[in-house]
Amino acid sequence: MSGFIADIRPILHLFLAERRRALLLGAVLSAATVTAGIALLGLSGWFITATSLAGLSAAAAVTFDVFAPAAGIRLLAIVRTAARYGERLATHDATLGVLAALRERLFRGFAERGAARTLLRRPARLLFRLTADIDALDSLYLRILVPAAVAIGAALAASVALGLMHPQFGLCFGLFLAIAGLGLPLIAARAARKHARRRAHGIEALRSRTIDLVAGQTDLLMAGRLAAQRSAIAMADSYAACADDRLNRVETGLTFGFGLVSTLLLTGSLLAVAALAETMVITAPVAALGLLVAFAAVEPFAALRRGALELGRTLLAAKRTAPRLAAVAAPEPLAAPRPGYAFSLADVSAFHENSTAPALEGIDLELKKGERLAVVGSSGAGKSSLLALLSGELSARTGGVAAVPSTLLTQRTELFEDNLSGNLRLANPDAGEVRLREALAAAGLLADIEAMPRGIDTRLGEGGLGLSGGQSRRLALARLFLRDTPLWLLDEPTEGLDGATARDVLSRLSAMAAGRSLVIATHIRREAAIADRIAIIEGGRITQVSRRGEAAFEKALDRLRPD
Repeated sequence: MSGFIADIRPILHLFLAERRRALLLGAVLSAATVTAGIALLGLSGWFITATSLAGLSAAAAVTFDVFAPAAGIRLLAIVRTAARYGERLATHDATLGVLAALRERLFRGFAERGAARTLLRRPARLLFRLTADIDALDSLYLRILVPAAVAIGAALAASVALGLMHPQFGLCFGLFLAIAGLGLPLIAARAARKHARRRAHGIEALRSRTIDLVAGQTDLLMAGRLAAQRSAIAMADSYAACADDRLNRVETGLTFGFGLVSTLLLTGSLLAVAALAETMVITAPVAALGLLVAFAAVEPFAALRRGALELGRTLLAAKRTAPRLAAVAAPEPLAAPRPGYAFSLADVSAFHENSTAPALEGIDLELKKGERLAVVGSSGAGKSSLLALLSGELSARTGGVAAVPSTLLTQRTELFEDNLSGNLRLANPDAGEVRLREALAAAGLLADIEAMPRGIDTRLGEGGLGLSGGQSRRLALARLFLRDTPLWLLDEPTEGLDGATARDVLSRLSAMAAGRSLVIATHIRREAAIADRIAIIEGGRITQVSRRGEAAFEKALDRLRPD
């Protein structure tokens, strides 16, 4: 129970924080709809019965007031219609607004350093969280909380109305309706919870495996795993279908249970009002009113049927999304280094998430403003970790880190399915077209862009489809030029480019970096050759630092891969 509350609490807090008034208004209108419906049915039954009895004698027919009940019926019909319309508008508008805010909050949570790195390995999970899990949470308000509150309210209202006829009748009816009407959905929810979770897991696996098949079909075909992947998809589909079948059985049983409870309640109510009418405790029209009130009071509990079946899926979605909704404190900015320096590291050790081995250990390193440093070493030596530390992506566990604001250009060129200007403005949203063209010209890409039919408004495909590898890297370089920070961190900026393109990129980069500090992680000679100093890193430790003109500097260059 405590776990259930812990999972639901962040979701409820977000619901109330975003649309408190709209959610409460929707609940009130829903209650008004049900109350007006019960009153309308009861009053209509009373009016029809009383009118028929009044017609048995001329004196009663003359004195019977048909106008007040008729006006009441019309008023209740209008209230019920208006409340139903307003309830649909209010509840769905509020729910959609909350889900939009929830998606934004969840996306921001996935953009955190640790979460982003984890989800990068399984992007299908991110897609499922942002779509299916969020969609599942609309049931929390629309199909669970509001129907349950309205059903309880209807049971109380009906119990009071029937209690006015006879206290024992009203008490027994209300207790039986509340216990059976809430007990059946709870039993069904408990029975369906496991199957609902299995269905959610099955659909997630089905989507993930299908995405893997579509995105990696070439690799799967080359590895001879295409048939195995299709079999895995079929297994996930069969697993989800089996869970669906179990849920359908639970729903059938719940429908039968509601039908049985409704029959028992109506039969008992009929016998009760008949006995009260026979003993002259109530009149025949009041007996008709009581029977129809009992009939209408059962209806709101039937609305809990779908919520009961989706409770397991909703709770699973809440459990998986709630940890990402907690307010995350913004990371503290790196301390400013002493004047004249771009960064200063003093006996720094750092660990990657869930790793017991240090990524960096005992790092002592400084860089003056305007200097260029090449960090060289074998793969896995800690070059990228050092850049992540300087950019604030990796936190130091011990030691002191001080650095000026920086921009990190990673090995991967991340481009999105958008136009070229949109991809560039990720670096500087306020940049005008003139500024964008200047950055493209500095990266040596402007002529290629202007040759395209739509120029800077040319739309790229997924992952930058439409540009060659060299053009994509130049576009990333133009994005770097739009970031006016005093320190640029470059992780193998020309890796994968042909020699001519790489030399041109480095030349343009060197020209644009005038007055800035550079740190280049590399194992290629041409990249390290533009540096003023070279730091050799091995096993997460800086083993040597040399300056241009020293024999160690030339020796370090000779160890690197030639152009």
